[in-house]
This record gives sequence, C-alpha cells and structure tokens, in this order.
Amino acid sequence: MGMQTIGRPTTPTASGEGAGSTVSGSKGLLQREDLIFEVGDIDKTGVDLPSPKGGKDRLGGVQRKRRTELPGLSEPEAVRHYMRLSQRNYAIDLGLFPLGSCTMKHNPRLNEKAARMAGFADIHPLQPQHTVQGALELIDELATWLKTLTGLPAVAMSPKAGAHGELCGMLAIRQALIARGEGDARKRVLVPASAHGTNPATAIQCGFIVDEIKADARGRVDMTDLRSKLEQTDDIAGIMLTNPNTCGLFETDIREIADLIHAAGGYFYCDGANFNAIVGRVRPGDLGVDAMHINLHKTFSTPHGGGGPGSGPTVLSDALAPFAPVPVVVKDEDGFHLVENAEGEAREAFGRMVAFHGQMGMFVRALTYMLSHGADGLKQVAEDAVLNANYVQARLNHIMTPAFEGYCMHEALFSDAFTADGIDTIDIAKALIDEGYHPMTMYFPLVVHGAMLIEPTETESKQELDRFCDALADVAQRAAQGDDGLKGAPYLAPKKRLDETRAARKPVLKWTPPAPEAIAAE
Repeated sequence: MGMQTIGRPTTPTASGEGAGSTVSGSKGLLQREDLIFEVGDIDKTGVDLPSPKGGKDRLGGVQRKRRTELPGLSEPEAVRHYMRLSQRNYAIDLGLFPLGSCTMKHNPRLNEKAARMAGFADIHPLQPQHTVQGALELIDELATWLKTLTGLPAVAMSPKAGAHGELCGMLAIRQALIARGEGDARKRVLVPASAHGTNPATAIQCGFIVDEIKADARGRVDMTDLRSKLEQTDDIAGIMLTNPNTCGLFETDIREIADLIHAAGGYFYCDGANFNAIVGRVRPGDLGVDAMHINLHKTFSTPHGGGGPGSGPTVLSDALAPFAPVPVVVKDEDGFHLVENAEGEAREAFGRMVAFHGQMGMFVRALTYMLSHGADGLKQVAEDAVLNANYVQARLNHIMTPAFEGYCMHEALFSDAFTADGIDTIDIAKALIDEGYHPMTMYFPLVVHGAMLIEPTETESKQELDRFCDALADVAQRAAQGDDGLKGAPYLAPKKRLDETRAARKPVLKWTPPAPEAIAAE
C-alpha cells in the first residue's frame, strides 16, 4: 500500500442529524457565554494599580463602606466576553432589517470617514466660536438643505431625536398660541388613530388635550370625523399627522386637512418619521405643514444609535419661525456665530431645549449623505424605497393579507387575517428569527388587527428582498396551515422564547449568586 492512500478520511460518512446539544454549550462557531458575574470574580483584575497613599479625603464622608462586588476579568476574558455577546447582535450590516416605520437603511462608510476627520471629531462645544467656524458653517449648510427639501423657511437644529423634535414643534405651536393671546383657549390637538405613540404623549407633555381622529376604510384620516370635530369645538390648537402615515399610505386629503385646520385657527404639525418616502418628490411646506421634525437617522442614513447619539431637526413655517428655540446659527460680516439667548433676533424663542447645539457627528454624516447623493439622488432614494416596498407587497400578497387595497408607499402592511386559528403575529415574528432575520414591526399601527409592518428601504437589492420574501412566505404558509410548531419558535436562537406573562409580572432584574453547595461530613 502506497503512502498516497494513507491519511484522514475526506468523505463524510456519518448518518442522522448529528448531535442536538454539546458538552460545551457552544454551537459550531457561536460560542456559549455566561453572565459577566459568572465569568468574572471580585478578586480578579485585568490591571494592577498601587494603592493610593496619603491624600486628603475629598468625598465629604460619603465614600464607600464596602466593596462594590462587581466582577473583574482579565483582558482576554473581557475581550472574549463582549466579542461573544456581539455575535448575538443583529445589525443592518448583517442583513435586512424589516422594521416598519423605522427606515433601517445602510449607513454609508463615506459618512463615517467624514465624521471621523479630526476637524470634526476632536472639537468641543465650549471652544471659542472663532475656532469652529467650519463646524458652524456645516450646520448652516445642512440647515439650508433641510429647508430646501421641505419648502419651509426655518429650522431648529438642536433637537436630539424624533420625539425631541416633536416636542420642539409642539412647543413652538404653544408659544405661537400664547403670542396670539390664545394659550389658554386653544388646548385641543387632533391625532389620527394610526399615529405614532409619541404624538399624543408629546401633546400631553406640552399641556394639550388629545382628541383622536378615526381612520377610514382606506387607512387614511376619516374626513367626516375630522370635519365633525372641527365643527363641534372652537378650541383647536392643531393636528399631529404623519404623512405618509403609519399604514404606509399617502394622505391624499392632506391639502384639505391643512386648510381645515388653518381655518379653525390651528397649526399643522407633521410627523416626519416617514420623510424617506417623499424626500425630493414632495415638499411638506407645499402641503400646508407648519412644523415637522426630521429623523436624520432615517432619511439621511445616520446611525440609529440605540438611545443616542441622535438628531431630530425641526423645520418651521413663517408662522412658527419666530418661536424657534435657541441656540441658532447666524452669519454676519464677521462669520458664523451662535445666538445663545432669547434676545434680539431670537427674542420670541420659546426657550432652550439642550445645553449644546445638536449632535455634530450626526450633522456631518447627514450632510455627507446629501452631498454624495445630490438632489437627483435623494429623489431616487424615495422612488426606490417605494418600489422596494411595493415589490415586497406583491411578492407576499398571494399568501399574506395586505391591510389595504392598492399600492403602498415606503412600507407594506399586512393583517393576520390569513393565519389559522391559534396562530398569532408574534409566532410568525419568532419563526423569522430562525430564518436569520430580525422580525418586522408587530401589532402596529393599532388600526390593523395583528399588524405586520415591513419597510425594506431603498438600500436592499432585489436578491436580498427575494431571499427575505422566500423566508417569510414559507413561515406565512405554515401559519395559514395552523402549524403548531410556530408556537415554540425560535428554536435556533441562543435563547428560546420567554414566558411573556411571567417575564412581565416576575422579571428577574438582579443577579443573585448561587447558594454554596453543602459539603458532606466525613
């Protein structure tokens, strides 16, 4: 026998499905990882520092009396712990993120390169203004783009996110009513039934009362209900409306809505969460909008942030522009500077919302996106976003049930009407996790039973859309057939489905060390 035939086998010969579990708890290249309290030890540290000697206590007697009991890890343990946890994250860089009303689009690396330039990344908000003229000019140029794209003459750049921008717009409306001497007389804000939950919350926070407007059979504002409410009361402060709305539909009566609200003495606030569907195609100012926040992380591709940093500039009409909050960037013969106080040209400002002006990193990323796309490119963004959503709807409407007839805008909305008894929307969502996808938005908007809201955005290719639709179609088919196996999904995720009732009523919020094992006496 020659040496050529000696060696390890090269052809798999095993039969069956293989091991369902492992001794290590790891599965292939997905490593098991315990809680940091279980991995670390209070007597362990990744660095040794000498104990401080001498020195006067400057804590005023409030220093700790006992150890924090926080676990310590060596450097390799710390790195591995967080790397292993990162394997369990889903991110836009891993795959399609179908969350409706969220616009989870690709974040271009060009944006990141620009934001990391030393001239932007290393500046501080307390620097003398003459040393940050380039940053102030960038803010001013971004503001110009936002005003041009929306057709509105003013913009507040300081709000830090969408809901913060909502607050800014509604505070401007409140201040405008106060200036008219109607601050106490006009307290009613109309909010469509399909609105984001932040809309009524923001209105109430500003001291208004919320009056809900019904949705009609087309998924749009019920104009009969709207007219009725306007006729029955004279205390209308305004309306908060999303367009395209959260059903993924364009409010076809929006000009009439704006005219009716203005005739009633109110202002028109538009939730800009879905601006990505119409950017470069429609200017909200031409539709009668008085205020609208813009989510830079949605339409203009800045990172979502997971709680921050964020940015939600708010554009304002001529009627509301005088009440925009400080600070504002202005340009004179000496260059750019910040108006920090409600005085002079900003004397009617409703106040100040943040300590510093906006979020510079997000501003850089958003302007980079605008300049790299140009006006024609931004128009194509909206067109492709709508095209992709309608493609998803067309691919799935033979199995799933579209919530409304006709074409959608930037997101496709399905009800649970196609599912068999006993199968819920959450079962479909959990099964998608086994297919390698983050679930779509579930049970929202509330006007659709068992809603499934899917927004593919313009950045997904046809190939990826087909891959997603194939997976969802298979899950939906199982749901239509009443496959009870869906009730236990996900099966392949690191963690299985929780008992949601127990998780809500008896949540485990604190790690407790295990009781020491008893040692039998000799």
